[in-house]
Amino acid sequence: MDTTTDRNIPTSTLNTQDYTEQLPELADGTTIANFTVERFETIEEISGGAYVIRHNPTGARTLWLANADSNKAFSIAFKTPPTNDTGVFHILEHSVLCGSDKFPVKEPFTNLLKTSMQTFLNAMTFPDKTMYPVASTNEQDLYNLMDVYIDAVLFPAIYKRPRILEQEGWHYELSDDGKTLSYNGVVFNEMKGALSDPDEIMIAEMNRQLFPNTAYRFESGGNPRAIPQLSYDEFIDTHARHYSLSNSYTILYGNLDIKRALAFLDTRYSAAPTRTTNAPNPLAIQQPVVASPAQITMATTPDNASVTLGFVIGGAKDRTRVLGVDILMDALMGSNEAPLKRAILNANLGDDVVSYLMDSVAQPFVLIELKGAKPDVADAFRELVYTTCRELIDKGIGNHLIGASLAQAEFNLRESEWGGYPDGVALAMQALNSWLYDDANPISYLHYEDSLAFLRQALENSWYETLLDELICSSVHSAQVELVPTEKGDADAEVQELAAFAATRTSEQLADISREAAALRAEQDAPDSPEALASLPILGIEDIGPAAPEPGVHLVDSYPAPSYVHEVPTKHINYIYSYFDLRNIAWDDLPYVSILSDLLGKLETAKHSAAELDTLIETNLGRLSFFVESTGRVDDVHAACPRLVVSSASLSEKLPYAAHIPAEIWSSTQFIDKDRILNALQQRRISMEQAFIGAGHSCAINRMLSYFRKNALVTEQLNGVDFYQFLCDLIDHFDERADELCATLERMTHDIFTADTMELSFTGSDDELARWWEAIGEFATAAPVPVPTGASIPAGNGQDSNTGLNTTSKLQIPEPRIKNEAFAVPGNVVFVVEGKDGQADGCVSDGVWAVANRAIILDYLWNEVRVRGGAYGCSFDTTNTGVARFFSYRDPNVDATIQRYENTAQWLKTWSPSDDEFTGYVVSTVSSFDTPTKPHALVRRQDLMRMSGQDPQVRLRHREEALHATVEKVRERAEALSDLSEKRGICVFGSQALLETSKLDLTIVPLMGAATEA
Repeated sequence: MDTTTDRNIPTSTLNTQDYTEQLPELADGTTIANFTVERFETIEEISGGAYVIRHNPTGARTLWLANADSNKAFSIAFKTPPTNDTGVFHILEHSVLCGSDKFPVKEPFTNLLKTSMQTFLNAMTFPDKTMYPVASTNEQDLYNLMDVYIDAVLFPAIYKRPRILEQEGWHYELSDDGKTLSYNGVVFNEMKGALSDPDEIMIAEMNRQLFPNTAYRFESGGNPRAIPQLSYDEFIDTHARHYSLSNSYTILYGNLDIKRALAFLDTRYSAAPTRTTNAPNPLAIQQPVVASPAQITMATTPDNASVTLGFVIGGAKDRTRVLGVDILMDALMGSNEAPLKRAILNANLGDDVVSYLMDSVAQPFVLIELKGAKPDVADAFRELVYTTCRELIDKGIGNHLIGASLAQAEFNLRESEWGGYPDGVALAMQALNSWLYDDANPISYLHYEDSLAFLRQALENSWYETLLDELICSSVHSAQVELVPTEKGDADAEVQELAAFAATRTSEQLADISREAAALRAEQDAPDSPEALASLPILGIEDIGPAAPEPGVHLVDSYPAPSYVHEVPTKHINYIYSYFDLRNIAWDDLPYVSILSDLLGKLETAKHSAAELDTLIETNLGRLSFFVESTGRVDDVHAACPRLVVSSASLSEKLPYAAHIPAEIWSSTQFIDKDRILNALQQRRISMEQAFIGAGHSCAINRMLSYFRKNALVTEQLNGVDFYQFLCDLIDHFDERADELCATLERMTHDIFTADTMELSFTGSDDELARWWEAIGEFATAAPVPVPTGASIPAGNGQDSNTGLNTTSKLQIPEPRIKNEAFAVPGNVVFVVEGKDGQADGCVSDGVWAVANRAIILDYLWNEVRVRGGAYGCSFDTTNTGVARFFSYRDPNVDATIQRYENTAQWLKTWSPSDDEFTGYVVSTVSSFDTPTKPHALVRRQDLMRMSGQDPQVRLRHREEALHATVEKVRERAEALSDLSEKRGICVFGSQALLETSKLDLTIVPLMGAATEA
């Protein structure tokens, strides 16, 4: 990124073309390559415009979002409302990417990951559509990606290779003794994992209640109880009816040669077959219904009991109303001090309450969910919501609350932070929010300035109160779902179903099942032919552009704390990270620091009540968060650098608030409101438990790293299993420990928040930095507060028992110990992690390892763990301190996956890619170092590199190493993994039943009460 350009230019490159003006050659009515331009509209929000275009021979709807962004994108989507729970559209999404007529390889998707310069490559199934988006900064690469994706959706190999359905959807497998049947398949296992999440079960039931007569009542991803009902004939018929261009939506984005793009699409689209004249499934609109309260059961822990209210907003076409509801719900439910949330928390009906806006559907709706619900509170919860909303309507919500949420929405819209998606992919999703339901309305969700203007004007009347009345109090379209935990789920039902089926089979029929499974494995094992591989588009080394330079960072040391200024372009937004060193905190006190980070910003300060503080933050800051982290050092793998991080962002005109609000919080928070403190602790516990179930691979990776590195041990103490167990014990004994907790937190604010422990990271100009320091005033913590009567501050390592202040000069961290652990949590799948300390063996990350990682993941693990093993995902990498780590995601296996990990070295020793294949690996690896990065993520990357002792140019060095990698250099890395089985540490999260089948020497720990099977 060029650091000499204007820091407020939002696009990834500068371009002199004014895309907000319609190009003369694309005037309305113009036809280019069988595409006719229907209309143009300026979209200032994307610094460009939108061309609505139609392909005349096929009727394919097409949209070009034109602007100067060089990270170009293409997507094609199909309207795919389901008519059952078999997940046929989800399975099709996977299956069409398993080869096509023009590209007859088994896994073109993985081939593209191996060889492309893509910045995004994926496919997604939504409740009513399926989308295939790609993005790249290299124009030829974009056309290569488009070619493969278009052929995949229009000419898939599923018509010639029926076993694709068996691999990606479901098939029977027979145990080695020939007695036990089981199901396997990638989507089958993915959805077993997805539907282990109580929230997913709740949402599925809510959809059935709110939309009983439409496609939304079905689980578009597939229910494992129904997936095996999908036949090959239905599978093929569903593709033929829905994957037609008359049912499609094509979106192009960025700085494209549009004539070339349309000509390219025309040659592909004009050749598309008409496979059937039967119509696609209709997408009906649900007439308003007030459903009777529904109760569902699920095998999960008692803490996962919930009661949820659902309210339909209206139609997706009304962009302003949907945005208004989003703002309204943030004002009422967006924080612990929001009035509706506060009323519910005060009623003590459960552990937490949250709200969600469910859009990307024809009839968007809002959910209000009581988590950790106490028994028999459903009626009281519903009544409390209605009563509180009625009081707010009668008394007025308060412009200060709505105005704060409006300011927050405005910041988020202008920042355009899409959660990791490139702009072109995210904007395509936004376009479909209206286009899928109205051919004449493809761009209403791309505009927001007019909606914001209306919503600001609405503060002057009772529009928001009327909206709240229509949405909740006088709702004509609503539902209530209560989820009741039980000890047993349907895992036994699946076993019994399969046993009953097996009992009806003859020995020869069972042998046929075994032979069919063997035939599938043989097809999976067969290599692609040289001719098939030669069909794939490839790039050469010469297609790699110059390296994107690392933006500059300079140190300003004339302020109370060292201040690093990042020279990164932004949209008039300042990003500020204040890092506070925790190495003078005692080991046993680290969990309290994590709790401190949870509470800051949620309690009253010396100047403001908690509610006033919440409004102040939302009105003036784009974001403010407090969190803890620990990193290692590349120059000392035994070091640990824990810190408490204060992250804030603001529009430049509100920069002073980004200084004095955080300083007020860290210097004068009052730890006296025990009810609010308990609320926050319960919310943290719920959040961690959801992560154990839904993102167990991340939790297991962090735990495994703690077997080898002190910094990871600190992370466990701050954020991992060790902290979770501390947190649960604290909640269970809160009444007797509350006074001690409050005193400890008060002491810690004085230990931590000092200029001596602080390092500042600032994105903006030196003048803006000066304004920030001027606004923060004299940097000092508040005077120590006397210990309350009856409370005690236990003296820990190096603490002064008189003052309670920490005088430790260095954090004393225990030595890591290698373990083989498993943590049982509710669910039907597992997340399997294995690693080793390879620092002495050369496992420290570099450019050659980057190429090797890609080869291991895409050539070996993908085929072994995902395709053959049935796991939804798998990966491998090496860290900058030399730990090699493997993981799987939503996996039906434990031991088999570990064995596959341990066979990696032998595979890599004999890896023999062709010249073209290896060139592809180099190209894709090198380009991964140049992927465009949003400003705040780029700043964090640079901060973490600096604090871990890395060379600021390490990215460019690794890029150069990858560019000059050879097959021999990659194969040499196999030796570093050859002793994995001897030095391994294993950590698994997931199903108790699957863990108990393991013959590995695992210490199994029930993590969430009774780890019930879903």
